Amino acid sequence: MKIVYLLGLCILIASAFSLTLAEDFDEDDDDGVVEDEEEVKEPVVVKERPLYVKPEPSGSTHFFEPFDSRADFLKRWVLSQAKKDGAEDHLAKYDGKWAVEEPKDNPIDGDLSLILKSKAKHHAISAKLDKPYEFNGKPFIAQYEVRFQNGIDCGGAYIKLLSKSDQLNLRTFTDKTPYTIMFGPDKCGNDHKLHFIFRHKNPKTGVIEEKHAEKPTAKLDSFFTDRKTHLYTLTINPDNTYEVKVDNGVVATGDLLTNFSPPVNPPQEIEDPNDKKPADWDDREKIPDPDAKKPDDWDESQPATIVDEDAVMPDGWLEDEEVYIPDPSAVKPEDWDDEMDGEWEAPRIDNPKCKDGPGCGKWEKPTIPNPKFKGTWRGEWKPRRIPNPDYFEDKNPYKMTPIEAIGLELWSMTDDIMFDNFLIGDNVSVIEEITALTWEVKNTQERAASSAGGWWNAIRSSTDERPWLWAVYAVVLLLPVVLLSFWLCPRSGPIK
Repeated sequence: MKIVYLLGLCILIASAFSLTLAEDFDEDDDDGVVEDEEEVKEPVVVKERPLYVKPEPSGSTHFFEPFDSRADFLKRWVLSQAKKDGAEDHLAKYDGKWAVEEPKDNPIDGDLSLILKSKAKHHAISAKLDKPYEFNGKPFIAQYEVRFQNGIDCGGAYIKLLSKSDQLNLRTFTDKTPYTIMFGPDKCGNDHKLHFIFRHKNPKTGVIEEKHAEKPTAKLDSFFTDRKTHLYTLTINPDNTYEVKVDNGVVATGDLLTNFSPPVNPPQEIEDPNDKKPADWDDREKIPDPDAKKPDDWDESQPATIVDEDAVMPDGWLEDEEVYIPDPSAVKPEDWDDEMDGEWEAPRIDNPKCKDGPGCGKWEKPTIPNPKFKGTWRGEWKPRRIPNPDYFEDKNPYKMTPIEAIGLELWSMTDDIMFDNFLIGDNVSVIEEITALTWEVKNTQERAASSAGGWWNAIRSSTDERPWLWAVYAVVLLLPVVLLSFWLCPRSGPIK
C-alpha cells in the first residue's frame, strides 16, 4: 500500500512538472507580439541546416550588410579610436572586441554575423551608408537582427543612425556623435526596453532635443531571454506615423506629433518668468460685498467646533479608572539612586480594565462642527501667461536630419551578442524579399531545433527567464528518490 501511495505522489509531481513546461510552451507562443489572428502556423519540420547563400536584393537599398565575408567587413566598417568623455582612463577607451564569425548553434551553415565579444567594455563601430538617406517623401525603414546568445543581464543592442555632416569622422565615433535616430533593444535588471528616439532641431532656436517614443505595451521579456534570433524593424512614414515590429509582429504604432516625450511642438503660451506678484495683490477669489450688512444674529465670537450637548456618557464608562496605570511587574533597578535620579516610578502601561469597557478616565462630551462657523478662503497667485517666444509648429517632423552612417555604440555586461543583416531602405517589397531570404530561414531552423530539443530545450528556456525554477526542478527530481529510499530500505540496525 505504501508503494501505491508513493507512486501516486510521483505521478502528481510529474504532472505538476509537465504543467510548468506546458505553460512555458504557451508563453513562447504568446510573447506579446501582435499577429494576424487568422494566421495558422504550419508544423515545424526538422531539416538539415541550409548552406549560406549571399542574399542579393532585387531592388536598391541605402545600406545592406549581411556580413558575407571578413574581408568585406574590414573594408566597410570602422572601429572607433576615440575615448569616452567623463570616464576614468581605463574605462574611457572604446576597446571592446568585435568579430565576424559564425554564431553558436548557427541555423545556417556558413552564415557569418557580427559578434560583440567582450563585456564590461565600451564598444563603438560604424559604417557609411551606400548613399545618405534623405527624408524626401518615401517610407524610412531600418531593420536588423539581434541574438543574445548568452542571454543578457545589462546592456544594449540598439543602433544609432548618424546624422549627415561634414564633420562626421567614424574613427572618432563616441556617445556624443550626433545621430538622427536611435533604435533597438536595451535591458538592465528587469527593465526591458525597445528604444525609438529621434533628435529634432528647433527651427527657431537651433536647439536639438531628443524625442522618446512611448514604451511599447507588448511584452518584451522573451526577446532578451530565449537566445533566439529576433528581427527588429522600424518604419517611419511621410504622414508622420511610425510602426515598430519584432519578428514581423507589430509591437508599437503611433504618430511623431503625439506619441513622443517631450512633444515635438512646444506650447503656444508659457508663464511669464519675469512676472512678479504685486505688493497689493489680493489673493482672495471673492471679496466682501461692500453693500452687505452684518445680520443682527451674527456672532463673530463663535468657535469652529462646539460641545455636543446631546452626547451621553456610554454605559459602563469607568470614570474612576485611569487610562494608564503603573506596571505592577516593574522592578526598581538595583543601581537606581533616589538622591541622584529622583524618586523611582514604575513605567505606566495600558489599564487592563479599560480594554473591555467603552473607556476610562474623565468623560467629556465630544465636539462637533459648529454650524455657525464661517471660514475664509485665500486665492493663489499665478504668473500671467504670455505667448511663448520660442514657439514654433513643425507639422512634418518626418523630415528629419539626413542619415549618413550606421553605428553601434554600446556597453554590455554580457558578451557574445550577435548582429546581422543590417538593412536601411525605402522600398517595402525589397525589405520583405530580403527578410524572406535571411531572418525567416533562421527563424524556421531555430524553431525546428527547439522542437527537436524537446523537454531539455523547454527546461533551459524556462530557466533562462526564471532561474528560480532550477530549485523547483531539483526538488521534483530528487524527491521521488528520497521517498523511495525511505520507504523501500528497511529500518534495521547495524549489521552484526
